[in-house]
Amino acid sequence: MNAVRLILLTVGVLFLGYLVVHVGPDAILTSFQALSWRLLLIVGFPFALITVLDTLGWHFAFRRNLASFPTLLTVRLAGEAFNATTPTASMGGEPVKAYLLRPRVPLGEGLASVIVAKTTVTLSQGLFLLVGIAVAFTTLPPAGPLLKGMTWLAGVEAVALGAFVFLQQRGLFQGGLRLLRGLGLSVGDRGEEGVRHLDLALSAFYREHPGRLALSFLFHFVGWVMGSLEVFLILHFMGFPVSLSTALVIEAFAAAIKSAAFLIPAGLGALEGGNMAVFAAFGLGAGVGLSMTLVRRVRELAWVAVGLVALSSFRAAAAGTDPA
Repeated sequence: MNAVRLILLTVGVLFLGYLVVHVGPDAILTSFQALSWRLLLIVGFPFALITVLDTLGWHFAFRRNLASFPTLLTVRLAGEAFNATTPTASMGGEPVKAYLLRPRVPLGEGLASVIVAKTTVTLSQGLFLLVGIAVAFTTLPPAGPLLKGMTWLAGVEAVALGAFVFLQQRGLFQGGLRLLRGLGLSVGDRGEEGVRHLDLALSAFYREHPGRLALSFLFHFVGWVMGSLEVFLILHFMGFPVSLSTALVIEAFAAAIKSAAFLIPAGLGALEGGNMAVFAAFGLGAGVGLSMTLVRRVRELAWVAVGLVALSSFRAAAAGTDPA
């Protein structure tokens, strides 16, 4: 899988290079110059607010409050940085988050929380896409390839998400163990006991804490909506003013494209090409779509750097507590 992702990353980098040459480096540079000092504003806001909202979404994915909000925020930044910098299909950082919460939170509860949060953030992204499609029907031709493609993608997401939630209710990870046994593999008695407790914890959360589940979903959904504000501000600062509704559609479609390209590290190349198609459909120009995506890449790199610092601090703290 790592080899496949390395190949996909290489293809993505090459494709991104092609897009930059096709649009013209001068056009992209002009867009960054138009931003000027306001690029610093985009790096910090509104993504800081989005991070807070997503952390709140994770907070309510726990059955009980075991870790402080600042701790969850720092751990989340570290885990997302791990996701962005390792070939783990945007999933490797999830168990890392649970691990970093020890000893404040038992590992089993931490793992259950990240699975619930991953479920609610993905479900909220699916709803956000549906909202984006509904808004797009008022401005784009229904028979156009973009709307058709997004509608099909929404259908695929709905089926996949429904199956994921259903399997969690039916013992998702114990089913994985049965598959491993069928292949002649084993995780040992302790591993099987841990998996059983994880499935029970997930089932109990969905059954006993619908209020916290709803709040987790709500905060993640608001986080997706706030991403529209980032699109709105970037385009206004670049000299391409759009309405908030157009910014919402652009963000909803961009989130769906990145989700579909989850195997490619950071969706590199796929997100840029997809955004260019979205911007072209709105008559804004493919080059503007590429420039905006690259601006967001700069913001992403800045926050990954913050997350890596947080991850390093956790490692240093752990090393300091190890017996000599």
